Amino acid sequence: MPIPTAAAETVPASRLAVWGDPIAHSKSPALHAAAYQALGLDWEYTRRQVTAESFAAALGGLDATWRGLSLTMPLKEEAFRASATRDPHAELTGAVNTLLLSDRVAGFNTDVGGIVDALTEAGLDGARQVRIVGAGATAASALVAVAELGAGHVEVSARRPERAAGLVMLGERLAVPVVVRPLDQPAAAAELTVATLPGGTELAADTVASLAAAGGTLFDAAYAPWPSALATQWSGGPAVSGLGMLLHQAVRQIRIFLHGDPMVPLRDEEAVIAAMRAAL
Repeated sequence: MPIPTAAAETVPASRLAVWGDPIAHSKSPALHAAAYQALGLDWEYTRRQVTAESFAAALGGLDATWRGLSLTMPLKEEAFRASATRDPHAELTGAVNTLLLSDRVAGFNTDVGGIVDALTEAGLDGARQVRIVGAGATAASALVAVAELGAGHVEVSARRPERAAGLVMLGERLAVPVVVRPLDQPAAAAELTVATLPGGTELAADTVASLAAAGGTLFDAAYAPWPSALATQWSGGPAVSGLGMLLHQAVRQIRIFLHGDPMVPLRDEEAVIAAMRAAL
């Protein structure tokens, strides 16, 4: 979907935002503001509540002062459909969490790299037997991430197993066997459990007990509230919040907004990351 560019020569594209529903809990504005201050950029980054139904109209209403968007639930599939071009991680997962706005909207998935970086930072990058809880867009990103880190087998625990059919097919593309189980059935042993449920989700105590009994370390993509309901009841090992994922996917977003490429490091990136971490 093209974005109007009539004012592009006279008005700098310096506006950014995170969109989602809900969105009040998002720490992205604080993260991005800290990064742009460290980089000496006079860019504006705000938040806006946008539903899946209102996304197309909201996107079409942006003018040439807008540089890009961060997208969270439930907009990642909507952003995928709105993208004229997509990076490989977006194509694999069918999900876009970053839009670079110009004549042609470019879509990226930085969640995959954010999960890879966060798991590596936490020393959780060697797990071969992995469980993913949930079957949405973040679950697809988690599957690609753990596959890139060398997972040999992935179990998906989902409330509605039929929703996980796409993850089974994605596993075939990644050459990683994926088995799907209903969330309320006993789970197989795992070294690492990656929870991709929305923040605030509460599971029955017996379901949590089954997941935790053989679940290893919990890496929970949720970070607000923290500890999550799942982390509070987790007894299988340590519980790690999704703040690391949030931080590292945001670093890749900022690279995109600045360079158009998630792999091109920022100037003084270590200092920028330190400023972002302090903002959390």
